[in-house]
Amino acid sequence: MAWFLSLRLKCDFHWAEMFSPVSSWVLHCVKWTTFSHNVFFSHGHQRQLLRCFWFPLKPSTALFSNSSSCCSDLNPGHSSTPQAQRHSSTGEDPDFQLSSAQVSAILRANEQSVRFTESDGRGLNTVLGFESNQLAANTPIEDRRSAAICLQTKGAMFGVFDGHCGYACAQTVSERLLYYAAMALMSHRNLAEVESAVENLRPVPPLLQWYKHHNDYNYRESASLYVENLRVFWQELLACEESLHPEGMGPWDALDLAFRRLDADISLEAQVPLESDLMRSMALRAAFAGSTACVAHVDSEGIHVANAGDCRAVLGIQEDDGSWSALPLSCDHNALNEAELARVQSQHPDSEEGTVVEDDRLLGTLMPLRAFGDVRFKWSLELQRSILENSRDLESLDIYEYTPPNYLTPPYLEATPELTYHRLSPKDRFLILASDGLWDCLDSEEAVRLVSEHLMDVHLRGVLSSHMTSPTLDPNSATHLIRHAVGTNEYGEVDPERLAAMLALPEEVARMYRDDITAIVVYFNPNLGKNQDD
Repeated sequence: MAWFLSLRLKCDFHWAEMFSPVSSWVLHCVKWTTFSHNVFFSHGHQRQLLRCFWFPLKPSTALFSNSSSCCSDLNPGHSSTPQAQRHSSTGEDPDFQLSSAQVSAILRANEQSVRFTESDGRGLNTVLGFESNQLAANTPIEDRRSAAICLQTKGAMFGVFDGHCGYACAQTVSERLLYYAAMALMSHRNLAEVESAVENLRPVPPLLQWYKHHNDYNYRESASLYVENLRVFWQELLACEESLHPEGMGPWDALDLAFRRLDADISLEAQVPLESDLMRSMALRAAFAGSTACVAHVDSEGIHVANAGDCRAVLGIQEDDGSWSALPLSCDHNALNEAELARVQSQHPDSEEGTVVEDDRLLGTLMPLRAFGDVRFKWSLELQRSILENSRDLESLDIYEYTPPNYLTPPYLEATPELTYHRLSPKDRFLILASDGLWDCLDSEEAVRLVSEHLMDVHLRGVLSSHMTSPTLDPNSATHLIRHAVGTNEYGEVDPERLAAMLALPEEVARMYRDDITAIVVYFNPNLGKNQDD
């Protein structure tokens, strides 16, 4: 029982520098942000530096912040926080503290709960359903999420994508990556049917059944470009799969190929002429921004996880004695991972040993050591200069000529995923996929404990009374995780005042005290697989 009650405060928010009343603290932060946003850096550079690069999370860094959207014209009004609860840095003291109802409304604005039916599963009875949620720190949020069932093959896919230098790369990866994986999973016969339908202008058989929240955004303006490059991909699969993979690739190979091919397409699209200036600007933004990605493919036998970056997948396992344990199904790709650090350094000359990763960041700048996009760490200097010199109005695109220090032997970054496989058993109860905003505040064991306690609490209340409600009981386990990540105090308890204060931070300040958080919890059928035990 002591294990269930133990919690450690993982997020250093420098509370000693805060005023205790919520309104005074928010006003204090607001006044810091209005000090001077033109010191040291130009307006566009401030935005990029704050989003892409690291500063200590304390109020004194607020002079660097003017956190407006990279692509606000493409995403009007998109925010995970109700407008009535958001505050701008006007210098006016907010005249109210968020109530518990307002706190819950903010936390639940992006939550999603899906229970799969027999018709949804297409033969997949492993997954009961999933719950997900997002909480923004950036405006707009730079995290993205995806969930879909494969309609031409068996299995479901779930993904979390953590963008940096804006949301453009995370957006395009969240829309496209699952399609690339679905194509690689398909048999030669099904691929031929898709190609024939496109060639003869017939309806294309649906590939994925998507599950989207109404706040999730799509790049409709680039749909034709995405389909065009996806078609090139399936045509290449057709050319080789008849002899190599007539029944389609397995999930391991399909996910690996999908990651690498989509990253190559994102890079190529920023280099070639496109049919409109809007499409061109979106391609440039996606390529020069970046995104980590963690995707899980679940079928009737097991889970394949493909990870590039510092999102994380953790399996919650209930032992025979009723206790719970956490099994990580991915490794964080950052400088704290010694194997990953050695991999990156081995790809460059010994003379760069002290500069390839400096201050725990790639070239002293980027935290994740694998990512989509980020062509500034992949292209040659000559290619970067050529593309940027031929691009119009870089300031409005939030793209500027910046070269990482000691940029000598590119590429320094790749999107090749690290893959793991886990064969499902009746003990496997749920899978947590989350961006590093959650893992900065909770470790894997804490997250599994919170979800397991939430499940038991929901079940107990359901047994006692179907009408019983509690303001402390979130209906969604992903929301429950986010509530604890943001609001837990040094005693391991959710502090309502702290939680309200963190959610009341103005847009210009929030990113300095917490990161965007995205979490997906996938629930498994505990009765499935009992006949599959080793």
